[in-house]
Amino acid sequence: MSGKQAKTLSARQLGMALRAAGKHRYPARDRAIILLSTRAGLRAGEIAGLTWPMVLDAQGRLARQLALHDVAAKNGSGRTIPLHPELVRALNRLRQLHGTVGPVIRSERGGAMRASSVVNWFAELYREIRFEGCSSH
Repeated sequence: MSGKQAKTLSARQLGMALRAAGKHRYPARDRAIILLSTRAGLRAGEIAGLTWPMVLDAQGRLARQLALHDVAAKNGSGRTIPLHPELVRALNRLRQLHGTVGPVIRSERGGAMRASSVVNWFAELYREIRFEGCSSH
């Protein structure tokens, strides 16, 4: 993959990935991971570093945009990203399941997933659904 652009998913392929994630052990989390990548354009490290204050407004509701802090962004280049309605629904589901303290995307043990774990998770998903040339970003 070095030196090559990762392939982007068509609407049909995104649907396939979401259906596959729905059969996993943590379907709500896995759906959110896919949508954070495809609908918000986050990299694996950014997905791993995402915390609830970055997606909530001052009243504790989901904001209209994600405020990616410098500490979570590649090269410290934080940015503001509009939240796609499908991603809002997925984040609301995670909020119902786990509350709004700590990382948005949790590992099996409860803490934040590492960036390498997100990369490996995507690699396994794409292997499972037989997508070649796709990656976490």
